[in-house]
This record gives sequence, structure tokens and C-alpha cells, in this order.
Amino acid sequence: MIKVSNIRKSFKDNVVLKDISFNVNKGEVVVIIGPSGSGKSTLLRCLNFLEKADGGKIEIGDVAVDVKQANRAAVSKLRMQTSMVFQHYNLFKNKTALENVTHPLVVAKKMKKDDAKQMGRDLLKQVGILEKENQYPISLSGGQQQRVGIARALAVNPYAILFDEPTSSLDPEWVGEVLRVISGIANKQKTMIIVTHEMNFAREIADKVIFMADGVIVEQGTPKEIFDHPTMERTKQFLKDFHRQTEVHHEFYGENTKAMLM
Repeated sequence: MIKVSNIRKSFKDNVVLKDISFNVNKGEVVVIIGPSGSGKSTLLRCLNFLEKADGGKIEIGDVAVDVKQANRAAVSKLRMQTSMVFQHYNLFKNKTALENVTHPLVVAKKMKKDDAKQMGRDLLKQVGILEKENQYPISLSGGQQQRVGIARALAVNPYAILFDEPTSSLDPEWVGEVLRVISGIANKQKTMIIVTHEMNFAREIADKVIFMADGVIVEQGTPKEIFDHPTMERTKQFLKDFHRQTEVHHEFYGENTKAMLM
């Protein structure tokens, strides 16, 4: 289980997270939605100490950390419980697709290079880009780079994978392929927390949806509860605004874009 308790984070006078608490069961997919600036990505980064929260407790698998008391060893142990898929890919530009995937296996897991290469190829095949194994990120499309990032996240077999808006930097034509890869992982009962603006995808893939705004969790529940029967006015307004923006997008770009947003 992932258990997040009373996480708080400020940047100087700007309070970004205000006593955030939620649970994620093993094998569950939790999707976090909300307007820009609501603290979604900061929350995700606090879970693996890419940002250090000001207070609260984080429990992932069998590792529990009090943020204020966490030493370097505790932080390292907690980080090993998760992998992160970033919105801007964060691949090593001087390494091939295969090398990007095998790097954490060799460095963190101390795996033999030949064994790491075999596993890396299996993972690249799983995400559909084995034929790109010897290409560098600069020669890959955004969708291909993100699939390398997903393969890299899978390589270390973490307790959970954290996705920080994995399609926000992609051209519309590449969104669908990345979402299909993530859906395939979800079907294998991998624990995942996903921050996304793709509402249709969230409805389809999530076991639980968390709606955040202004640094707090406003509402959480099943996709049906959040999308069809929200109880809080802030949630209702967000979904209403989203549907209005989607209709404008369809009118401007044409009906064929609907498939890209699914």
C-alpha cells in the first residue's frame, strides 16, 4: 500500500500542498486531476523526494518515512520503491534508447551488462519500439521518447510507477500511442499514480480519481462518482470548464481529434 499522510509543502510564502492525505492499494491505478497550479505535480515529486515536503509521512510498500526526520538512507530506500515517468522525458541525450533503459539496471541493480541488455530489449519490445534500440533521443519522436521513459521506469520493477503528465509535451498525434502503453501496464495490475489532463483516459484507466485544487484534495472516488456524480461545486465547475474547452477544441480542429483525446 501507499499511504500519504498530512503532506505539506511551501515555496517561500506560496503554500502549494496543504495537509494532503490519501491511500493507494497495491495494484491500484490512482489518477490525479485538477487545474494547473493545483499542486498535482509537486505532490508527485514529494513522494520520491525530488521535492522535499515540509512535513507529513509517506509509506510506500514496506518503507515508511517521516519527512522531517528522514535521513539520506531513508530517502534512498523510499526512492527505490518508485520510478518516475516525466512530462519532458528526461532521457540521457548521449545514450541510445537501449542504453537509457539498461542504465538503471547496471548502476542501481548491479546487473551484468548482457543480462541488462536482454531485459532492456524485452522492455522496448513491450512498449513497441524495439526497432529503435540503437537510436538516440534526438532522432526519436516525442511519443517514442516517452515510451523509452516508460520502459526505463519498468526496468527496475518498482513497487509503483509515478507518471507526471506523461502526454503534456506530446503532439496530439503521439498522445494515443503513449496512453495505450500505459493502459497495457495497468492491465498487468501495476500500482500507478498518474497526474494527467486527459479526462477520458482518466475515466477509462483509473480505479480511483483524486481531484485537487488550490493545494488540497477537494474530492476523491471512483471514476463514475467523480465524473458522473461529483458532490463538490469546485469539481463540478472544473469538469464543466473542461467539457466546454473540449467542445471548442473539436469545433476548431475537427471531429477527428476526438480519437486523439480518448
